[in-house]
Amino acid sequence: MLIAIIIILIASYLFERYIEWINSKTWNDKLPPSLENFYDQDEYSKAQKYDRAKLRLSAVGSTLSLLLMLLFLSSGSFALVDTWAKHQSSELIIQTILFFGVLALVSDILQMPFSIYRTFVIEEQFGFNRSTIKTFFMDKLKGYVLAALLGGSLLALFVLFFEIAGKNFWWIAWLSISGVSLLISMFYTSWILPMFNKLSPLPEGELRSRLQDYCKKVGFHVADLYVMDGSKRSSKANAFFSGLGPKKKIVLFDTLIEKHSTDELVAVMAHEVGHYKKKHTRMMVFVSMLQTGFMLALFSRVITNPELAHTLGANQPSLALGMMAFAILYSPVSLALGILTNALSRKNEYEADAYAASTFKAEPLMDALKKLSHDNLSNLQPNRWYVRIYYSHPTLLQRLGQLTLMIKE
Repeated sequence: MLIAIIIILIASYLFERYIEWINSKTWNDKLPPSLENFYDQDEYSKAQKYDRAKLRLSAVGSTLSLLLMLLFLSSGSFALVDTWAKHQSSELIIQTILFFGVLALVSDILQMPFSIYRTFVIEEQFGFNRSTIKTFFMDKLKGYVLAALLGGSLLALFVLFFEIAGKNFWWIAWLSISGVSLLISMFYTSWILPMFNKLSPLPEGELRSRLQDYCKKVGFHVADLYVMDGSKRSSKANAFFSGLGPKKKIVLFDTLIEKHSTDELVAVMAHEVGHYKKKHTRMMVFVSMLQTGFMLALFSRVITNPELAHTLGANQPSLALGMMAFAILYSPVSLALGILTNALSRKNEYEADAYAASTFKAEPLMDALKKLSHDNLSNLQPNRWYVRIYYSHPTLLQRLGQLTLMIKE
């Protein structure tokens, strides 16, 4: 089984590197004809340089991750951490939390130089970064607290269910994790997001009135419209829909409001409303639940197999090591499911675009998409296989093509 794990790790690394390499080769010096009046050559060249800078950092980071993982496997370091955790407590829950807590902390510390370089070198060089060192490390600290509270609680429940129900734990864990996921979907904007960003009600004025008028027109009840201080960290812009039932909220980045006309902002919101009206939010939550249930059911079939722990260097069975080994072995399945999920997500994006075009207007949505791509230095012509594997949204040219067809019909 150790050989299988090593093969999976190396194959995943080579696959990722190859796909990113062929994706980088799709750039060329000629702008797509439909964007010649929107981009100039200098901006297009800048987008290519940005993409290459991210690719180089990704290659170095993933290479180091692979080497460290192979080092941990060959040296029995996972088993050493497991043994240390068992010496700290006789309780299985505490042992498991300590094991994954230490690995998560070590992993984050090792990745931190890459995060710092990306934020304060690459993002700074290309005009995106607005974060400070203080903000960066405060985000880290808050992330640790949230991971300890939320992640630790879920892990503790997971182990508790295993202790109570044995192999049948998986469906109890599935129901519990699904319930927590629903709560997060409903209250993310109210509970978690304010830990990192300031949310303010959209001020009274033309924009708020236009957005509210649109919501009334299409029968969409929204609890409130918020502005998020996205400029605290980056100049990149975005908008998102959050919540289920009566707790629905639309959040607009302040950078989005700064750079777009009122019509474009209404079109962006119409797209987000389209996700709700087409039941995409519920659909994706349901799909995520199915994937979690499938993974847990599969894990329950092998959870007591001592070979999982032995593979990572232990002399006796270990739940934590078994979970670690299974996570690696499951990664190809996760990739395959991710490809299917991304295909469904891209379909949903087309439908949300069509909804916005039919209930508002296509042209301002097209202009908004062009500006977002331009301002974020997006890859205008990514490789089609890279898109199929990793993209949750269609490319800019694909979305513009579909909207143009709607205008002509």
